[in-house]
Amino acid sequence: MKQLAVGIDIGGTNSVFGLIDREGNMYGEGVVQTKKFPDFDLYLEELYIGINSLLKTIDFEYELMGIGIGAPNANYYRGTIENAANLIWKGIIPFVEKMKRYFPNLPIIITNDANAAAIGEMVYGAAKGMKDFIVVTLGTGLGSGFVANGQLIYGHDSFAGELGHVIVNRGGRMCGCGRKGCLETYVSATGIKRTAFKLLADHIENSEFRNYSYNDLTAEMITKAALNGDPLAIEAYEYTGMMLGQALADAVTITSPEAIFLFGGLAKAGKYIFEPTKKYMEMHMLSNFRNKVKLLPSGIDGKNAAVLGASALIWQEIESN
Repeated sequence: MKQLAVGIDIGGTNSVFGLIDREGNMYGEGVVQTKKFPDFDLYLEELYIGINSLLKTIDFEYELMGIGIGAPNANYYRGTIENAANLIWKGIIPFVEKMKRYFPNLPIIITNDANAAAIGEMVYGAAKGMKDFIVVTLGTGLGSGFVANGQLIYGHDSFAGELGHVIVNRGGRMCGCGRKGCLETYVSATGIKRTAFKLLADHIENSEFRNYSYNDLTAEMITKAALNGDPLAIEAYEYTGMMLGQALADAVTITSPEAIFLFGGLAKAGKYIFEPTKKYMEMHMLSNFRNKVKLLPSGIDGKNAAVLGASALIWQEIESN
């Protein structure tokens, strides 16, 4: 009998869920429009209906082992989503407690999306067999998950490992958290847009970006332009890699990881993000750590990576018990 886990990735627009086995094979997926349900109880009911419908499509014997959830501002210890800025539900949402009403006999585990990516990397991806590593997710913001001695570091309150909100420039760019100079204001999809427009102001050479307003330009367009040789896009990535590399050099001194994995949209720029990040990381690294830490692309980065990462929470929990 095949063992399956439900993986759920909760985003501001959509919640994607799927059925995953221990090897990372997916047996169907579904979507619930998060924004469509300001009433959380109605959202949860729709999610339950969707999961049950998906389970009915399975044409072999299976055992459902649990439900893993990745969500913004999720608290692993409390089973809650707490004051997530980009979700329609405000305040503290008792996600696991309410979902237990629908699945009373299953383990249900929630953590923030970057932590889920780190567990996914350990269970399904390029960190298999590693005990000490860091996963950095480069999306709209910058998330991170720190694994030390084979265990994800949660801290006493479940909010440890917020590399995106390490201040790298005192009094620098305004961040959505209310402070100035956080790493994610420089290293993220929104951060590289801000960098590109600063470069446009500081330089006079031609660039295709001069044809776009700030709201029209996307990080994907900057990545594509860099891959096509646009000098301003390449310089934007050089600056982004510099900021990330310097921050990673500091992070290495805390946990001494074997590897750091870059996951998400900006990582798709390939050498344009990896080469400057590695260069500046080594340049600013304490000598004890220099040339010891691998900088690698994620082994699960792809269409279903977030769902895979969420489902991996269940397999990791089973292994740890």
